[in-house]
Amino acid sequence: MFDSLQSRLGATFDRLRGRGALTEADVDEGLKDIRDSLIEADVALPVVDEFLARLRPRAVGEEVIRSVTPGQQLVKIVADVLTETLGAESAGLNLGSPPAPVLMVGLQGSGKTTSSAKLGLMLQNKEKKRVLMASLDVHRPAAQEQLKILGEQAGVATLPIIAGQGPLEIARRAMASARVGGYDVLILDTAGRQHIDEQLMTEVAQVRDQVKPHETILVADSLTGQDAVNIAKSFNERVKLSGIILTRADGDARGGAALSMRAVTGAPIKFLGVGEKLDALEAFHPARVAARILDMGDVVSLVEKAAENIDREKAEKIAAKMKRGEFDMNDFAEQLRQMKKLGGMSGVLGMLPGIGKVKDQIAAAGFDEKMFDRQEAIISSMTKKEREKPDIINGSRRKRIAAGAGVEVQDVNKLMKMHRQMADMMKQMKKMGGRIPGGLSALMGGGMPKLPPGFMK
Repeated sequence: MFDSLQSRLGATFDRLRGRGALTEADVDEGLKDIRDSLIEADVALPVVDEFLARLRPRAVGEEVIRSVTPGQQLVKIVADVLTETLGAESAGLNLGSPPAPVLMVGLQGSGKTTSSAKLGLMLQNKEKKRVLMASLDVHRPAAQEQLKILGEQAGVATLPIIAGQGPLEIARRAMASARVGGYDVLILDTAGRQHIDEQLMTEVAQVRDQVKPHETILVADSLTGQDAVNIAKSFNERVKLSGIILTRADGDARGGAALSMRAVTGAPIKFLGVGEKLDALEAFHPARVAARILDMGDVVSLVEKAAENIDREKAEKIAAKMKRGEFDMNDFAEQLRQMKKLGGMSGVLGMLPGIGKVKDQIAAAGFDEKMFDRQEAIISSMTKKEREKPDIINGSRRKRIAAGAGVEVQDVNKLMKMHRQMADMMKQMKKMGGRIPGGLSALMGGGMPKLPPGFMK
């Protein structure tokens, strides 16, 4: 998300940093570039104008013009205004006393039902809440069954389906079941339409009046750009939104909807849907997102993600072996799995500072996230003895392994070369007293070596 905006703003700031001293004319030229970048990113024009109205007085002030590093100072000010536009600070759910009703609204196809299940899973796993979900969608075929199936996959309870009941009747039954069952949160997945109409809004308003939700969350598809902003405005006018979930954020390179919605509705973006899996829902942190946009990285989120997803005990075992100068194919496979849990190479790189400047080189290298699956398949095709003692893998064994993994022998050779580089590095570390260089690499139990030419293709 925000890739195009990051690239455009990065080029602008690089130019300003290179000038040493900045005149007011230089800053005005930079502000024009920022305006063009925001418009190109599909940010609503009134939001762009308001953004610049807040930015310009600070950008042309003494703090920037007379600063020792004016370019850097300007970046900081833009980061501050971006953070304010996105919502100043992270806004969690206000659940109050149980059972807390959470009303999920939005158009059909926005990912509302899937987001309901994702939210239920997050509340249950991270917040330790007892969650009940209920579908009020009696219009779309199999909508209630879809939520039931997602609930089973997520391990989140769903209200039993009774044919013939209307939305209000289902909502009453859901509230009663949540009270009797001792649930902390009740997620109500309302019906959607292909477009906003009076029938949709009336139904949503009636449900809201009946259940008096603690949260009314709009689920909007970020790929719809300005339409998503208009949809948010319409729902907010009728049912007063308390928050927004933006889905398919991982597929939106522009990010204009995210920058516009808070300003247009006053409702904070609370979560981002960043993938199809049920655990692919992230809390929205404005300051961290602003830092990503400006290529300042988001190492805090990366460390949090590592803490949640990486098996600490396994990582410590691998680290202990590395300190002894040992590193076999089982260790290598475990590192690949740990990397995948962090969102793959692109997920990790996207949170590192300065990565925007080398995106073109990464793209030119033809990096393929399926590489991890391919490498795991190769290692899985090895015998137990081969995984423990890779040195015994000769030419005939490589042919057998390649056939078993469905790859070419040269793919096995690339893997063997990478493992050898890592093993050599482990031996070197042993000579250094077992010290593992690098902070991020230690998250996965050790370091990653320089990839051999053509490895990512």
